[in-house]
Formats: sequence, structure tokens, C-alpha cells
Amino acid sequence: MSDSVALPPLVKFFNGGLSATVATVIVHPLDVLKNRMQMAGRDVTATEAQKSMGGIVRSMLKEKGVTAFYPGLSAGILRQATYSTTRLGMYNSLFTIMTGEDNKPPNLLVKLGLASISGVTGAAVGTPAEVALIRMTSDAQLPLSERRGYTSVFNALARIAREEGIATWWRGCIATMGRAAVVNMAQLASYSQSKEIYLKSGYFEDNIVLHFASSMTSGAITTVASLPVDIAKTRIQSMKIIDGVPEYSGTINAMVKVVKNEGFFNLWKGIVPYFARIGPHTVLTFIALEKFNEAYKVAVYERQSKK
Repeated sequence: MSDSVALPPLVKFFNGGLSATVATVIVHPLDVLKNRMQMAGRDVTATEAQKSMGGIVRSMLKEKGVTAFYPGLSAGILRQATYSTTRLGMYNSLFTIMTGEDNKPPNLLVKLGLASISGVTGAAVGTPAEVALIRMTSDAQLPLSERRGYTSVFNALARIAREEGIATWWRGCIATMGRAAVVNMAQLASYSQSKEIYLKSGYFEDNIVLHFASSMTSGAITTVASLPVDIAKTRIQSMKIIDGVPEYSGTINAMVKVVKNEGFFNLWKGIVPYFARIGPHTVLTFIALEKFNEAYKVAVYERQSKK
């Protein structure tokens, strides 16, 4: 009965950001490992064993123990509070607007368009936190003399603005927006489409099993589609400017250099921790979002019933 209760736009934005933040706190160590693996290819002195997932995990544990997996957590939370609040809130609001009067959901092409617009907008809002997150999680891989030693996301943002100019907050913004378009088309549209297909199959009901199956499908599709762009984004946001010349001129240039210097399949470097992060993060985000929305609808319905 609570299905008849409409979610106000503000609630859609709030629930979107909250669900993604909960998921991020849980999977943050995998995000750190993913970033470390993507940056490992730049270290020409490291052996292949040291660049492997096992080698990097051993190195991290040796450096700082378990705490090595939690740098940049404040940046990760701020990123979700900006990026995911915007993208999930906007997508769900636009999805509702585009749903027909007969309650028929928009077709796949429309879903892809809505997801792309939402992702690009969210990325523009969330890039400063993204830059801080990338720097904080990869700082330990830099030589001691080059480490920045940020103490929190706010310290990172303040120092970046003071030392490099406030425009640096949006370094790699185009790459981030490109990744966001790919990620959100793959993630949001595939979740909506998978949910719709599974429901029509007759084997699923609208419950947590459906949400789990749809989000796992979404996570797998998102991983393969977005990892090359994610690697390019990571390299751009952590690059150094040498004699006024940036290491990479853009997303395509970064991807080309990775292929040329490290090999084609290095575009999917770190796919195991990336999927291990994307999969659970997608599952936790969508299940939490469904539960938060359901809780709001039940609370409102019960309040209306008492009147």
C-alpha cells in the first residue's frame, strides 16, 4: 500500500546520497587497493610481483598495517555526499518524470540518456572531493620527498587551493565526467532494465532477492565498461606538472599512453579489486536505497492512515 506514496525530490536526493555513503564506508579498503594497483604501472623500479594485487596488499600491510586501507575515507564520504547525492537523486527524479501516466517505465534508450545526464552533473559537483580522494589514497606510493601528507579531505582541499590554485579542484573534470557518463549509463540504466526484465520473467517478486540480482548484473556490466576510463581518470588526477607540461593531455591520451607503455590489457589493471568494490558497492547502494525509500513510504502511509 505504501507504493502509492510518492517520494518528494528532496527525499530522492537525500536517500541517494545516504545509501551511497553507507556503501562507501564498507567497501573503502577495496577502493584504496584499486587506486594503488592502477598507479603501480608508473613505478619502473617495481617488479611484476610487487605490482600484483598480492604484492601491493603485502606492501600496504607492511607499511601501516590495516590502517593502510583507510586513507582518504573522509574524502570518500564527501565524494558520495556530493557526487552520488546528485546523480542518484537526479536520475530517480528524471525517471519519475519520464514514466508514463500508465506507470510504464521509459525505454532503455531514455534510461541511458537520463543516467548519462545525471552522472555528468554529479561528476561536475563531486570532482573536488574526487581529486582529494585519489591523492589521499595513492599518497603512500609516492617517494617520501613527494608525499603530500594530507590529514583530511578539508586539509587536502585547502592545501590544493593554496598551493596549486582553486582550479586544481577540478583537475581531470572532463575525464571524471566522461567516466561518470559511462559508469552511470552502465550502472543506473542496467539496474533499472535488469529489474524490469527480471520482474517480467515471473521468477522474481519486488523484494531484496530482485534487488540483489539486478544490482549484481549492474555491477558486472559497469566494471567492464568503465575500468579503462577510470584508470585514465586516476592517472590524470594524480599526475604531476613538470616544467609546466602535464603528464597527460586528456582521457584518450592517458589511455593511449597506458596501452603503449604498459600493454593493452593494463586498461583493465586491477579488475579484481575494481569488481570486488563495484559489485558490493552497487549491491549495497541499491539495496540501501530501496530500503530507505520503502521506509519513507511506510512511515508516510502510516501517518496518513492515522489522520
